[in-house]
Formats: sequence, structure tokens, C-alpha cells
Amino acid sequence: MIPNIIESDDKTFATYILDNSPYITEVNNKMHEELVEYEGAITSDNAVEELADLLELIHTAAKFHGVTVGELGAIRAEKAAKRGGFEERIYLVEAEDD
Repeated sequence: MIPNIIESDDKTFATYILDNSPYITEVNNKMHEELVEYEGAITSDNAVEELADLLELIHTAAKFHGVTVGELGAIRAEKAAKRGGFEERIYLVEAEDD
């Protein structure tokens, strides 16, 4: 954990435990930060590192919202089966709105 790494470098730090609302806000903020880092990645190795950070945050957010990673995966698969995924690289330009 980060505090342990800081402590092993003989540096000081302060921490506190967040309540639910500020906790999920900070998780969301960190997701945005990691997404920006992913978007700025120069190499595939860097991109994969940032994707791993995003995935960790997605696991954290899923647990916060009361679902397991397995349940989240099932929801993702169900949506992909109904609406398609992104692997075919189809770009929707516009659709008629009712």
C-alpha cells in the first residue's frame, strides 16, 4: 500500500478514512485522472499499466455499488449481446431520435 511505501522511505504522511459520499467522489476523481493518463500513454506498455489502474478502480466502484466483478461482467456481456460491443470498430455517426 502507498502509505507503507512512503513510510519505508522514512517520509511522513497523514491519512484518514472517508465516509461513503466523499469516498466514491474520490474514486470517481481517480478514475478521471487514470483515464487522462491512459489517453496520454505513449506506448502500449504504458497504456496497459493505466488500464490496470482503471480496472482496479472499476472493481472498487463495483463493490461500492453492491455488485461483484463477476456480476459486473455478466451485466457487460448482457448489454454487449443486446446492443453489440466495440470490437467491430463501428462508429455511429447519428441516429434518428423519436
